[in-house]
Formats: sequence, structure tokens, C-alpha cells
Amino acid sequence: MEQFFDDYTLRTVTLGTAILGAVSGALGTFAVLRRQSLLGDAVSHAALPGIGLAFILTSSKASLVLMVGAGLAGWLATAVVLLVTTSTRVKYDSALGLVLSVFFGAGLVLLTFIQKYPNANQAGLDSFLFGQAASLVVGDVITMTVLGGIVLVALLLFWKEFKLLAFDPEFAHSLVLPVRWLDIGLTTLLVVAIVIGLQTVGVVLMSAMIIAPAAAARQWTDNLGVMALISMVTGALCGVGGALLSTSTSNLPTGPTIVVCAGGFVVVSMLIAPHRGIIWQQVRQTVQNRKLKSEAVLLDLFELARKHDDLGYPHMETALRVIHPKRGTLYRQLRRLEGRGLVKMYDSGAWALTPDGILVCKQLLDERIR
Repeated sequence: MEQFFDDYTLRTVTLGTAILGAVSGALGTFAVLRRQSLLGDAVSHAALPGIGLAFILTSSKASLVLMVGAGLAGWLATAVVLLVTTSTRVKYDSALGLVLSVFFGAGLVLLTFIQKYPNANQAGLDSFLFGQAASLVVGDVITMTVLGGIVLVALLLFWKEFKLLAFDPEFAHSLVLPVRWLDIGLTTLLVVAIVIGLQTVGVVLMSAMIIAPAAAARQWTDNLGVMALISMVTGALCGVGGALLSTSTSNLPTGPTIVVCAGGFVVVSMLIAPHRGIIWQQVRQTVQNRKLKSEAVLLDLFELARKHDDLGYPHMETALRVIHPKRGTLYRQLRRLEGRGLVKMYDSGAWALTPDGILVCKQLLDERIR
């Protein structure tokens, strides 16, 4: 903690990455739910020519100037995608891929042209490819905070409308809501969220900061508000964790480290999230299989006893083994049922239903009839 307050670079980078993670996590929630994850990739790559043009026109490397250029280029790319998909037969994903590659190629051409300038003022622009978080200064953090604050405030103000747009745009149409303008507004906020992170993680990796926190949060909840909050916290933790790891290890770039941390959150969430986690799904499936096997043994014992007009009539395990040939599995199920008080074993080795077992069998048969 003392190192955090004493080290200017660490403090600045940590605050900047935390802001980036929180803002991108919030907007990424809607991008993931609307299945527009590739849009973040396209916008981040399309921002590169905007950075180049902003520098050519102003000869300034001020973060706000470059962000404005990146934002305009990203928004233009989004408009081109919408124009292509609405006026031609080209599908949405194809249009995104086309715009991504064309704009990114144009950006690389501009950077190559800028590198040939006779002065050294252009140095550092290529860092926008993969980001250079260590170059953040207080002014950059203030700019990120202001723009990020505007994005979050706008998101809160139009929360209900954006929520409806994400889940049921047709119903929004029926309410005479300006769906097209809401779509443009939400896309604009996404562009701003992407732009403020370009200096930190770069155009190549920025899409991961949009997608990963939201994808991780989606595993934990079905509530939009909770998902957005988890995504913001996850994004901020990834930013801070990546910054601290890169600071503590030499020659470890901050941007890629942040993205790796975000990927780690996604993997962990996919494994252990209570409702959707792979591990818990396997556990639930195992428990369900055991339950079904136990019920099958219980009902078979019930059917055998019913043929003797005595529901408590005992049967040897060999009789049940005709139906359930796996001896080990049958014995385990009988022991589990005995532990639950549903069956009992006589000294002769025969098994019979208890009164509770008979009641459970009747309930199971009633449920199946319904």
C-alpha cells in the first residue's frame, strides 16, 4: 500500500486501468447480451486511422485529441457497418470483418507514413497497437475519468430504455420508443468506452476488455443490474491486477497482462459459477443420475412387492439384480435408500420398503401420472 502512494507511475497506471475496466465492463454487458461482441473488435481496430489522422491534422499527441480522432473513426466504422447491412445483402458479421480489416489496414498505412516524418514528434504512436499503460499521466487519467463518468451517467439515465433494447427491441418499437436513436446512442457509448482504453491495452486487445468481464459476469447471474455490477468490478480488478503484476515483474507488458487476467476470470467463472459453471453442472448431473437410479431401484422394489399384495414384502437382492445387473451399483443404491430410511434389510438378506419408502413411491408414481 505504501508503494502505491509513493510510486507515481504505479498509482497513475492502477487508477487508469481500474477506470478502464469498470467502464468497459459496464458497456460490455450490453455488447455481450446483444451479441455484438465482434463490434467492439471492429471499433477498436477502426480507431487506428482516426488516431493517425488526428495526429496528421494537429501534430499533437495529447490524449484528448487522439481520443477524439479515434472516437470519430470508430463511430464512422459503425455507421459503415449499418449502411452495408441495411442497403446490401452482406450479413452483419461479414460487414464487421470487412470494416475491421479495411480500417485497420488504413491505420497501419497512416502509421507507416507518419513514421517517415523528419522530426521525432511522431514517436510513440505505434504504442496504440498493443497499448503502453506505463505512459499514462495524470492528465490521461483525468480525461479517462471524465469520459468514463459521462458514459456511466448516460447509461444510468437511459437504463430502462437500453435494457428494453437489449432484450426486446420489437416491444420497444410497439411503445413508440426511438429504437434507432437508442441503438446509435448505446453504440456511441460503446465507442467512447473503447476509445478511453486504447492507450492502455491498444487496438488489438481492447475488444477483450469489452467482452471478457461481461462474459465472466454472465456466468454468475441472470439479472442485468447484477451482471453489469459484477462486470464492472471484474473489469476493475483485472485492470488493477494486471497493472500490479506487470509492475512486480520485469519486461511484462501491462496491456497483455490485463487481458490475460480477464481471460483467467472468464475461465474460472465458466468452471465454478453456481448455475452455469462446468464443475457445478457435472456435480448436479451426477447428483441427478444418482437420484434417478435410486428412484428406479425403489420403484422396482415397489412393483415387485405389489405383485404379492403386500407393499412391505421383502425380496432378495438376486431378484432385483435381474433388473439391475450391476451388482456394485445396485448395492450402493440400496444402501443409500437404507440410509434415507426408505428401505430396510432383513437378517435373511432380503430388502423391503419401509412405510416412508411406500409413501415416496406413491408420490413418485403420482408425479409421473400428472
